[in-house]
Amino acid sequence: MTAACAPARLPFSAAALMLDDAAEAGRIVAGLREQLRSMRKRGLVLGLSGGIDSSVCAALAVRAVGAKNVFCLLMPESDSDPESLRLGRLVAETFGVAAIVEDIAPTLHAMGCYERRDAFIRELVPDYGPGWASKIVIANALAGDGYSISSLVVQDPQGRQTKLRMPPAVYLGIVAATSMKQRTRKQIEYYHADRLNFAVLGTPNRLEYDQGFFVKNGDGTADVKPIAHLYKSQVYALAAHLGIPEEIRRRPPTTDTYSLEQTQEEFYFSLPYHRMDLCLFGLNNGVPAAEVAAAAGLTAVEVERVWADIAAKRRATRYLHLGPQLVDPVPELA
Repeated sequence: MTAACAPARLPFSAAALMLDDAAEAGRIVAGLREQLRSMRKRGLVLGLSGGIDSSVCAALAVRAVGAKNVFCLLMPESDSDPESLRLGRLVAETFGVAAIVEDIAPTLHAMGCYERRDAFIRELVPDYGPGWASKIVIANALAGDGYSISSLVVQDPQGRQTKLRMPPAVYLGIVAATSMKQRTRKQIEYYHADRLNFAVLGTPNRLEYDQGFFVKNGDGTADVKPIAHLYKSQVYALAAHLGIPEEIRRRPPTTDTYSLEQTQEEFYFSLPYHRMDLCLFGLNNGVPAAEVAAAAGLTAVEVERVWADIAAKRRATRYLHLGPQLVDPVPELA
């Protein structure tokens, strides 16, 4: 008798990211329930942004603890897109959860968030002020220059846009001021969580979690992060299964942080999420670059460049995942 031949491995494709959506939703819901029991919390608080991730998390939270034990926050500020507030309300209504608006703009003004940011912008654009708008964009990882350089885009009151390279001090200053937004939102979430004896639910997907696309002690802080293991494509598939409204499922991922409209792609990831998912999955699972390239519509050289960018972001943002560092380890309590 001859030994049976091992089946040929199918070519790598987007099918590798497919899940049994019903089973995955059930697994996450069971995990949330167990986590809440271990923390002795009776419900979940989360911020609704009108985006796919927070919408999916809200739906999973309702399945886990019931609508009456989920409390949602809508937290606009001066640069927020009004659509985010409308879509956040739509999610709350769809799943029957309590939601309130906490406008964080007055707090940000009091802390000097906008004034500090604008002062750094004026180092490059002295006329920047009322009527102007801005955003930060990143160089495409496929360019192959070895650096993901961020640039400032400003728009004057007449609608003319200018793109400028930023010295490191200006970039860091703008980002530091802008990060006040995420940290203020997290303060509000924990206020409501404490008064309700609920846990705070964080909404990063795997791309964001892996690549450090979050603010430490801001949107990076939470008691539970139920979709951090899911690639963005999987989150979209789960959204359809959970009944997330179609207009949210069609909306491109945005940061909704800067006064100019900005996608996550141009701010941080350089590629559309479906291509980033394939590149990250391939890197994590040892898929040859040529196979990833064929699936993602890239060349093998371009995939290698994306992998180098992923590795660089992992190194640069590792500290975001770290807890406080101790001189001597302190044993955990049983």
